[in-house]
Amino acid sequence: MLQPFVIGLGRAGSGLHLRVLAQAREVAPGLFAGGRVVACDPDARRHRPDVTLVDSIGAAAATLDPHRTVVHVCTPPQGRAGLFAELAEHGFRRVIAEKPLATNLEELAAIESIRDRHGMDIAVVSHWLESRLTEHLTGLVARGGLRSVTFDQDKPRFTRSCATTGHPTAFDVELPHSLGVVLRLAGSAEITEAECADMRVADTVLPRLGSARLVLDHAGGVRSEIRSDLTAPIRRRRITLELDSGRVVGHYPIGADDDHAQLEINGRRVVFRDDALTRWMVRAYVHHHRPAGEHGTFDLHADIIRLLTAAKERTLAHAR
Repeated sequence: MLQPFVIGLGRAGSGLHLRVLAQAREVAPGLFAGGRVVACDPDARRHRPDVTLVDSIGAAAATLDPHRTVVHVCTPPQGRAGLFAELAEHGFRRVIAEKPLATNLEELAAIESIRDRHGMDIAVVSHWLESRLTEHLTGLVARGGLRSVTFDQDKPRFTRSCATTGHPTAFDVELPHSLGVVLRLAGSAEITEAECADMRVADTVLPRLGSARLVLDHAGGVRSEIRSDLTAPIRRRRITLELDSGRVVGHYPIGADDDHAQLEINGRRVVFRDDALTRWMVRAYVHHHRPAGEHGTFDLHADIIRLLTAAKERTLAHAR
């Protein structure tokens, strides 16, 4: 059995990973060691009575067996290379990292070097690829005739954007999820258009954190467009496929309070449960329990980072 060790008790660590670990333990109890989850966060205000809190990675290594531990990296994506290096020095090899893995190519290269040098197995959270909705869409695309993909990811994110600096642009917040799905459905791609806007809250301006848009041309001839508005008054995670046979619209669950997805095919709508994150977590632990090569998500997210970096560079060039 494997012991979870969560680094970072912000929204991702406390609000997502700890909650999903509890659910995953119920689904597949044989994968997880018993007892409380071990966690580390420098902010004492984030202490939780239901976890065993340590003050450093070194302290965790002294109480855990690094070779039987899965580390959940839930810190902001900027500056993670040093964290991965410290984990490797203390013998931790099994890792689950929140998206995005990094926010630029230099940081990605540093993480890749650490992974290769120490033999780390890094799975990057990609739960939308385990989604039942994505499975349905993949099956429809496999029949042929995909013409275009449009993805809209909107949500109000004023409070977190004003309080934290871990995600430098709107490209880094929601798009790593949707871009992974689009690449799964339509194949490899190149950026052809990219836009990014500021977030304005009263007298505060947060550069490039308001919205993001990119257009991709895929190798198979499909064109996709992904849009994300972090100043929108409502939450939306909608994907639209134009097929030779008609239009398909999918709605991913928009929050932890309701895990149902919706699928509309030529006007007919079906609703179904889609707890993709718990499903993904169980499969990630199955992989880490019996590792057989790379998990597969690291290379995908490396491609995502390269595409998003190209999009950021394009918007900066247009701004000059």
